[in-house]
Amino acid sequence: MRLALKTKASAEDASPFNPYVAARREWDERYGDLITRAKNWRFIAMLSAIATVVAVAGIVVLSARTKVVPFVVAIDSLGRTVAAGPAEVTTTTDEKLKKAVLFSWIEDLRLVTTDPFAQRKAIDQVYAHLAMGSEAQAFVTAFYRGDPPQKRGQTQTVSIDVKSVLPNSNRTYEIEWIETTHDLNGGVLATDHWKGSFSIVLNPPTEELLMRVNPLGIYVTDAAWTKVL
Repeated sequence: MRLALKTKASAEDASPFNPYVAARREWDERYGDLITRAKNWRFIAMLSAIATVVAVAGIVVLSARTKVVPFVVAIDSLGRTVAAGPAEVTTTTDEKLKKAVLFSWIEDLRLVTTDPFAQRKAIDQVYAHLAMGSEAQAFVTAFYRGDPPQKRGQTQTVSIDVKSVLPNSNRTYEIEWIETTHDLNGGVLATDHWKGSFSIVLNPPTEELLMRVNPLGIYVTDAAWTKVL
């Protein structure tokens, strides 16, 4: 019995308690796993950041290559669809679109209303389809100065009924319409028949502002009209 106790005591003396080793083992058990997980999260975050940069770069490249083609729908004065299609295609091939634009343009040009906002909008639409510096622009400006629709609207109104828009060529059109003049009580003062000749050019817009006011890029370059007796 004494021999066994002595042997046990000798084994304990051979491996004494080391506080540094014990502390190191405790630190590894408590914090080693946290450090490993933190490294893993940093690695995942780095991969996500790289993937995001690659995706954004791809979107930028695709957007630079993307070409927006405006889709145009032409309607008549009653709100009915006349024609529709991509602007780059229809502006050069569809005769109905040209006629629809001229149809509305004559209505706006000869309109007289008591509503100043509607009158201003009509005049803006007229000038949006006039070629800058053209004979048509000078002709229309002289017409407005000689017989201002805002002034006429104080005593009478004029409604327009376009009867026909006929092409003489792919750039020149003959238009016939009837103007009915009313007093402010709605009574008919006069009914007149008119005929005019108009030339146009096509210049599809490339800027957003022009697309809003003249999406087809149809501009009147020459205009003349006369009353049919």
